[in-house]
Amino acid sequence: MVPLLSRLTSPGRRAPGPPVWLAAAATALFTVLGLLGLALALVVVQTLDPTGGLPVGGSATLAGQMWLLAHGGRLQLESGPLAVAPLLLTAAIVWALGRIGRGVVAARDVTGARAGAEVLAVVVAVHALLTLFVAVAVGAPGRGLLQAVAGAVALALLAAGWGVARESGVLDDVLARLPAPVRPVLRAAAAGLLAAVAMCTAVVAIAVAGDASGYARITDGLGGAGAGAVGTLGLALLLLPNAAAAVLGMAAGPGFYVGEATYVSYDGVSVGPLPALPLLAALPDTNAVPLVALLSLAIPALAGLVAGIVVGRRLPDDQGSVAAGLWAVPAGVLMGVGAAALAWAGGGALGDGGLARIGAPALVTGVSMAAQAGIAAAVAAAVTRWRA
Repeated sequence: MVPLLSRLTSPGRRAPGPPVWLAAAATALFTVLGLLGLALALVVVQTLDPTGGLPVGGSATLAGQMWLLAHGGRLQLESGPLAVAPLLLTAAIVWALGRIGRGVVAARDVTGARAGAEVLAVVVAVHALLTLFVAVAVGAPGRGLLQAVAGAVALALLAAGWGVARESGVLDDVLARLPAPVRPVLRAAAAGLLAAVAMCTAVVAIAVAGDASGYARITDGLGGAGAGAVGTLGLALLLLPNAAAAVLGMAAGPGFYVGEATYVSYDGVSVGPLPALPLLAALPDTNAVPLVALLSLAIPALAGLVAGIVVGRRLPDDQGSVAAGLWAVPAGVLMGVGAAALAWAGGGALGDGGLARIGAPALVTGVSMAAQAGIAAAVAAAVTRWRA
């Protein structure tokens, strides 16, 4: 899929017609290839099932349902509503839409805000319409259909909008009109948030490795032989960013929920009935707070240090250490906004009743992350600038 999209939108390749037609074709191609790739992967996994597994049509339907969940949609199952976005798939969709926006602008030499807006409007419209078609095809409920379409519009606006604005020069023009330290602050916030997510992912990996026998036991209980092992591994990878978002809530302070009966925080653990998901083997087996949970409390401060160092190194030469410390505070605030968005996107529901609450509280996570990262970033930026 990536090579085809790259050839279609690469600079120097002149597609017939105006840029909007190229944008529509690239967006439609991406959706079709993405769904085909998901369906093919599911078909391959089902062939490993000794009992036969799902038919090809069932695999295609499951691929469409995963596509909707990745856009924030909701499915109605016999056990209740399912509304957890596999964030790894969502991240892949965001990357592809951003690549489409940049590629179309570069391939057709699109310049100016108006021409870029036309390309963006086409990408958003085509992506939303195709998502609507997928939702209708898999029989998504009304609420889930609306949520999936709204999510498709939001993802396309953010991802393709960023790609179009960056490649067309609109983003540089906007940043040029703002104070010079704004660009380093944005880079610092992005670097700090990525560092926090990387450390949270490492915490998840350590926790799963610490209970490898529990992971194997849950996998064996699901059955399906090779298909079960491969399928659960794929599901764990798709939900790994969700687990990192939950750990971010624990690191920031408020903790996270896996249903009403299971709560994990640095000051207490409550373990209740859990669904049979191998990734949940990372949760504590007892009500004792694990050491890795206590160590994760340093993540917001460490991420703030990363952001502060970036601010201190990238600020213009006329900015002193005091100014660096002050400019690092907005970077911490932006990290808090990103943490809140990640916690909100990574949560959801796995059914009615006891599993209707999954993930970390977004608002409290964001506020706590902003406070801790902002203070650490201010100190790191001032020291870095002073040493320089």
